[in-house]
Amino acid sequence: MASKKTKLFVLDTNVILHDSACLHQFKEHDVVVPIAVIEELDKFKKGNESLNFQARHFLKELDKISADGIFNGGISIGKNRGNLIIKLDQKFHPDLKLHFEYDKPDHKILNCAYCLAKENSDREVTLVTKDVNLRVKAKAVHLIAEDYTTDHVKDISTIYKGYRFEENVSKEVIHSLCHDPKGVVPKSFKSRARLLPNEFIVARNKDMSALGFMDPQDGMVKHITKVHASNIKPRNVEQMFTLHALLNQNIRLVTITGKAGTGKTLLALAAALEQRENYKQLFLSRPIVALSNKDLGYLPGSVDEKIGPYMQPLYDNLGVIQDRHIDPTERRGKKFQKMLDEEKLVISPLAYIRGRSLVDTYFIVDEAQNLTPHEIKTIITRAGENTKMVFCGDIFQIDHPYLDMYSNGLSYLIDKMQGQKLYTHIFLEKGERSELAELASDLL
Repeated sequence: MASKKTKLFVLDTNVILHDSACLHQFKEHDVVVPIAVIEELDKFKKGNESLNFQARHFLKELDKISADGIFNGGISIGKNRGNLIIKLDQKFHPDLKLHFEYDKPDHKILNCAYCLAKENSDREVTLVTKDVNLRVKAKAVHLIAEDYTTDHVKDISTIYKGYRFEENVSKEVIHSLCHDPKGVVPKSFKSRARLLPNEFIVARNKDMSALGFMDPQDGMVKHITKVHASNIKPRNVEQMFTLHALLNQNIRLVTITGKAGTGKTLLALAAALEQRENYKQLFLSRPIVALSNKDLGYLPGSVDEKIGPYMQPLYDNLGVIQDRHIDPTERRGKKFQKMLDEEKLVISPLAYIRGRSLVDTYFIVDEAQNLTPHEIKTIITRAGENTKMVFCGDIFQIDHPYLDMYSNGLSYLIDKMQGQKLYTHIFLEKGERSELAELASDLL
C-alpha cells in the first residue's frame, strides 16, 4: 500500500513541452501521464521548434523506462524517486458529465486526475498544468491544481537591477573614483550588501556624483564615463550603464530589461555595429510567438512573407541607426545593406539557430521574455569562442500563453546568473521613445 506521505501528480501536456525533464522534479512522489497527453505529444513530434524537440526528448525518455508495469502500479523513475504511471482513458466521471465535453483533450486529462482522486482518497492527487483555464476548471470540481513551478523565480520584487545608488559618499571617495585609474575599494561605500561583479553604482552626495562599476578583474570599483555607439548616445544613467556593459569585451553575457521605449534593442544593435570589426558575424534574432499559439504554417504566404512581420522591429531599429550617420551614402543604407547581403549582419528567427555553434558572434535576442528557461539554456550553450550574447525583453509584457513574469526564461536567467564574472544585467526604467509614449506606458 502506498505511503500517505507520497502524492500523485498528474501532468498536462504543456508541462512536458515546457520541461521535458519534468519527470525527475517530483522527488519521491508518483507521476501520472494520461494517455491523452501521449496522443497530444504525438502531434508535436515533427518540426524544428523548441516544442518539437521537447516532445521528442520526452517520448524517447519514456521509451527507455517503459515496461508492462507502467500501465498498472507504475515503474520507478529512478533512485529516491517515485513511480511513473501511464493512465489509459476512463469513462467520463458522472460528476463531470454535466459540465464538460469529453472529446476535448483537456477534459480527458481533467477526468483522469478527477478519477484518480476519487480512487485514491488516502493520497493527495494534484493536476499540474501551465494552462490557467484548466486549473480553474479543476478547482471548480474541487480538484487540487497547480502550476509547474520548478524553474520559477521566487520573488519578482527582489529581482536584480544591475545597479545601485550610494548616498552621502564622501568627496574624497568620489574624487578618487573619478581620477584614480586603479579605482577605489568596494568598502569605501557604506552599503551593507556587497557589490556584485560588473554591478554599476551611482555614488553621490549633495554636491557631486560619479558613476562606477565593480570590475571583477581586480575587485576594484572603476569610474565610467559617457560613451556612444554607432552615433547613438545614451540619454540617461541607465543607458550609460547599458552601453558600457555592451561594449565591455570582458562581459560575455548581458541581459537588458525594461518597458517599451527604454532603448533595449536599439542600444544592443548600436553596440554590436560599433564592434563589428571584432566579430565574424552580428546575429539579431527573436522568438516567433504567433497569434493563438499557432505554428507559422497556418499563415498564408512563403516562409519569408510569414517571418517578415516578426522581424520588422529589428529592421526598424537598424533604420534608426542608419539615419544617425552623417555620411550621405550611409544614410541611404548602403553600408548596412552590404553587411546584410554578405551575411556579416543576419536578422533571423530564433528557431533557425537550432543545431548551430555560434563562434565569433555578437548575438542579440530580442523579446527574450517569451522564451522558456530550457530555451534560454539551449541558446547560451551554443556560444563558442569570442561570442557575446545579449538578451533583451520586458518580463511584464509576455505573449507566450504558458509563461508569466515568474516562469519565463529571461527572469530565470537574471536570477541564476547574477554574481558571475562574465555577466551583467541592467534594468532600464526611464522611457526615451517620446513624451507621449512614456505617458501612455505609465497611465494606460
